Amino acid sequence: MKTPKRPSIDPGSTPVVRVVTTAKERAWFDAQLQEAHDLGASPSVGDFLRQIVELDSQPVALLAWGSACYALKDRDRWISWSAPQRVARLKLIVQNRRLLVMVPKGSSPNLASMAMGAALRALPTQWREAFGYRPLLAESFTDPESHAGTTYKATNWRALGTTAGYSRSRADFYVANDRPKRLWCLELDPKARALLRARDLPDEFTAALAQVPNGVLPVSLPQCDSLRKAFARVPDPRGGKNRSFLIGQILTIVAMALLSGRREIAEIHRFGQSLPQSLRLRLCLPKKKGTQAFRKVPGYNVYYELLRRIDPAALNRVLNQWLADHSSALPQALALDGKMVRDHFGILSLARHTDGAPEAMAVYDQKEGTERSEQSVAAEVIGSLGALDGKVVTADALHCQRPLARTIVEKGGEYLLQIKGNQPHLEERARAKGATPGTPFSS
Repeated sequence: MKTPKRPSIDPGSTPVVRVVTTAKERAWFDAQLQEAHDLGASPSVGDFLRQIVELDSQPVALLAWGSACYALKDRDRWISWSAPQRVARLKLIVQNRRLLVMVPKGSSPNLASMAMGAALRALPTQWREAFGYRPLLAESFTDPESHAGTTYKATNWRALGTTAGYSRSRADFYVANDRPKRLWCLELDPKARALLRARDLPDEFTAALAQVPNGVLPVSLPQCDSLRKAFARVPDPRGGKNRSFLIGQILTIVAMALLSGRREIAEIHRFGQSLPQSLRLRLCLPKKKGTQAFRKVPGYNVYYELLRRIDPAALNRVLNQWLADHSSALPQALALDGKMVRDHFGILSLARHTDGAPEAMAVYDQKEGTERSEQSVAAEVIGSLGALDGKVVTADALHCQRPLARTIVEKGGEYLLQIKGNQPHLEERARAKGATPGTPFSS
């Protein structure tokens, strides 16, 4: 879509807020931010929503929303919730990542606040439709040296103080930037703060936060037991402190979460919290003090401290040995997919489409072009299998590589690989053969 340089604005027009849904419009949206916003386009990690505010069918403002900061002293003090509540309920806060007004400054007074107000009114419903739950609170930041926060004041945001002056450089890692930001918060629900700090959340929200695990390891319970025992052989880098949870227990939960599509440590933590007591007992998790049978799960910091220190090579050896010992009981796999705990390590698995049962796995790190990048270990995973006669291997665009395709064909298999715009020549050839974006085709 094209952006008008000077849209004609009728002051009496009613703003319309749309959610970006197509790849083409996402590319246009991010390009506008990259070109015109001081911070460029925002990384779309986790739950991420793009809104376009239109007047008279013309885009006049763009807003991007994503996940909230893990900890903010002033915000958390204002809510008055406990640390466990914050970890468990952080998902119910969304952050305004970007606001871009697309008309010349001064040409349409109050447009920014009008666009923000319209976006906020639409946000709870649009977020629920996109991600299955309704947010309670919004947060945002402004640079006091360059922005007075007029738009936020006009739309009833509350200024809560300033940040400590740190920026996220990688997931879960922060660096000092010497530019403290002003923190703003807005209740999307009149009872937002009361709900966030309440002892018990209404069912509407607990269902979103504690979803039943939909991808627990597709192996039998005895095999799950053996996996825990195998992970117990991985050297524990934590030393003698904070060992109430054993490394085998923690890594088994991490593996289940990764294969269920969870990637962030906070997501792994929420996944663990959703495990039923029967499975917690199976994992031999410790009992909570003062209870007869309630089994605890690790907290956020337990996963964080272990995953940032663990030796990926040692983990890889143990995992491959477990797969070799159970190869006869595990079904063949078809879907190639990597699940990354950001900035720590990931597990690349080859799994059956029907039920997700794994055939082969490998541990990789996050750096491209290394010996243990996801692309590098993909050929290792395929090469470890026998004949692929009559099998089709599917993979995302990351694995659209000649060496991988050649390995699959040499083993008698076929492949279905995703194509993205970062391979323009291949995409052009596909379109020339009649390929339609978003649909499979064969050549």
